[in-house]
Amino acid sequence: MSAYAAVVLAGGAARRMGGADKPARPVGGRPMRDRVLAAVADAAPRILVGPATGVPAGVLVTREEPPGGGPVAAAAAGLALLPADVAVVALLAGDLPLLSRTAVGHLLRHLTGPQAVAPGPAADGVCFVDDAGRRQTLCGVWRVSALRAALDRLAAERDLAGAALRALQHGLAVREVPWRGDGPPPWFDCDTDEDVRRAEEWAR
Repeated sequence: MSAYAAVVLAGGAARRMGGADKPARPVGGRPMRDRVLAAVADAAPRILVGPATGVPAGVLVTREEPPGGGPVAAAAAGLALLPADVAVVALLAGDLPLLSRTAVGHLLRHLTGPQAVAPGPAADGVCFVDDAGRRQTLCGVWRVSALRAALDRLAAERDLAGAALRALQHGLAVREVPWRGDGPPPWFDCDTDEDVRRAEEWAR
């Protein structure tokens, strides 16, 4: 598998869960955040953008500015900690309890492996797409140079706090990849208590 880093965004407000630290909520006996970090155990470095309490050893921790400033500001904070020689990064939400190393490897191969060969320009990033055709932006892998250029462009136009992910993606070449593997969809995120219950059933 190609060398890569991982940035996990875990600083959201979780308003539909009463403002709790959603990524720290357990699924299958482990915090969702820790399950995501385990899915990228071979990444270096692994960076968590969010609260530092209880974070596994070896994981770098930072916060977006301001805290709660949204996914674009969080992505910028995470990328700021990447060494200059890191070329590829997995950018992941912290509430993906069903993400697996197999699924991450599938994305990496579509960006840097044999599956990446396709007509047209090389992709700047690869994301899963669900059965309804919705791009799962925070379940993808990206070329760091492309993400940094997009962040610089957006920062020149507006404050990154509160910016939408679609604004960050504007102008990037994104390849959408369906999941054909066994098991539940790796992009399944938990926004509600019912989502957590469904994830618990899948995680058994």
